[in-house]
Amino acid sequence: MIGDAPTRATAKTRLQALGDVARKPLRAASALGVIGGMLVLPQAALIALCLQRAFVDGEPPVRLLPLLGALLATLLLRAGLGWASRRLADRAVERIRIDLRARIARGLVARGPVWVRSQQSGALAERMGAHVDALEGYFGGFVPLRAEVVGVPLAILLAAFVVDRTVGLVLLLTMPLVPVFMMLVGWGAQAASQRQLQALTRMGGHFADRLRGLGLIRLYGRGASELAGIRAAAEELRVRSLRVLRIAFLSSAVLEFFASLSVAMIALYLGLTYLGMLDLRAAPLTLGMGVFCLLLAPEFYAPLRRLATHYHDRAAALAAMDEIALVLDVDAPALSTGDGAEASATSLVSAQGGALRHPAAARDVLHDITLQLQRGQHVALVGASGEGKSTLLEALAGWLPVHAGSLQRAPGLRIGYAPQRPFLFAGSLRDNLRMARPDASEAELEQAAEAAQVMRFAARLPDGLDTVIGERGFGLSGGEARRVALARVFLRDPDLLLLDEPTAFLDADTEAAVLRAIQQFARGRAVVLATHSATAQAAMTRVWQVRDGRVHIDGGTP
Repeated sequence: MIGDAPTRATAKTRLQALGDVARKPLRAASALGVIGGMLVLPQAALIALCLQRAFVDGEPPVRLLPLLGALLATLLLRAGLGWASRRLADRAVERIRIDLRARIARGLVARGPVWVRSQQSGALAERMGAHVDALEGYFGGFVPLRAEVVGVPLAILLAAFVVDRTVGLVLLLTMPLVPVFMMLVGWGAQAASQRQLQALTRMGGHFADRLRGLGLIRLYGRGASELAGIRAAAEELRVRSLRVLRIAFLSSAVLEFFASLSVAMIALYLGLTYLGMLDLRAAPLTLGMGVFCLLLAPEFYAPLRRLATHYHDRAAALAAMDEIALVLDVDAPALSTGDGAEASATSLVSAQGGALRHPAAARDVLHDITLQLQRGQHVALVGASGEGKSTLLEALAGWLPVHAGSLQRAPGLRIGYAPQRPFLFAGSLRDNLRMARPDASEAELEQAAEAAQVMRFAARLPDGLDTVIGERGFGLSGGEARRVALARVFLRDPDLLLLDEPTAFLDADTEAAVLRAIQQFARGRAVVLATHSATAQAAMTRVWQVRDGRVHIDGGTP
């Protein structure tokens, strides 16, 4: 979590760092916004001058055409600057979203598959989707407005003091009320936004996981209860969203009240001055001067009101960064801990007194692991289900960190891992094989498929290797999916093969063919094959037995 360590950045610092990838368009958008905001001064001056000459000086309309033309040009220029500022801000937001989603993807890869498997897929998707989108209002609205809030009101305040010190004094005294209330409301808005995003994450994860297991839910008749759970999650999200909106409407009402009160005070002062009931000036106030001040009064608060609207976007962005940081804050699992030496030239992997534990687990799965794996060794990893065979393979693959000891790998070691439940993507068999080596030639791909006995069943499919399968291997049996994973390992051309039950669900003939292919491919390489099959065990030259939380080499002592 953010804040667990003082070295980790705060959400505010992270937001500022995210803007670095689009600093130039954000600065340009801010500058154009400031220029467009300051054009309100000549705009108000031209309107006031037109009214002064038309109603007080009595000039004919023809004499006013140059002023009206200048006013039209000013309005068009303000509109053009506003449009350009919006386009630059949108471009910056798009660049930031693309960069952040890429960083989240890299963070997921850095955390590793063991951590990803412990998370809800729907919750991870929400962080990459809705949580990233929650930053749009901050970078597209709040950031460009910050410079405008400082520059434009200051310019208007100076102009007001030049024309009438009383109007300037009213603006000066009421201006601090707006940021003070923005700050007070912002604290509550950030907490409410964070609770809303957490509810959205829970609902997204709950719904996505139930949708993925829809067949199992229907099979066990749990549809009604699961619908009730989704309904409860949606109701929680609705309540929390309404709380955020309630804070937003309340803060907007407070800010509008103070802004309207200030404008009303200026209008009352001007009216009483024109009626002769109040005289605080050394020189008389002309109609043009009064109109100029009255036009500037609402424009003085306009940037602050817009910033107040986007202040809630800032609160939502800070809350979103707290959730996204769970993925970005990566303490990359070290492949080794302790002071062990690097593996020797002949030893691919060596471990000394290490222990393995899954994330969030209360106890070690394996402990006191002492082993050495050399090139050319073919090891059968045996043991009862749940003893930790797959855990050891994940540690050898670098997916799981080792603590209370060391695990060293040879520099540049290439590993091929075929897990017990391989993930196959929606697409053709050929595309799934190319995941291992996108640049492999057709001959190499078909050779790997033939060696892993994929062609034995692919030849019977309508389009051979071009046959399209569903996500997670839908359309293939468990044994066929394992053979596709084995072919990917062959195509990767690794130094170390880690195979988890590669011959499960196979008939005797196919199992024998797969084992022959593994033995032939593994010449000069190291193999660790987790299995329950006596045939597969006999095909290997050494046996490591996992029992009682330890690894027993060749069936002997740990």
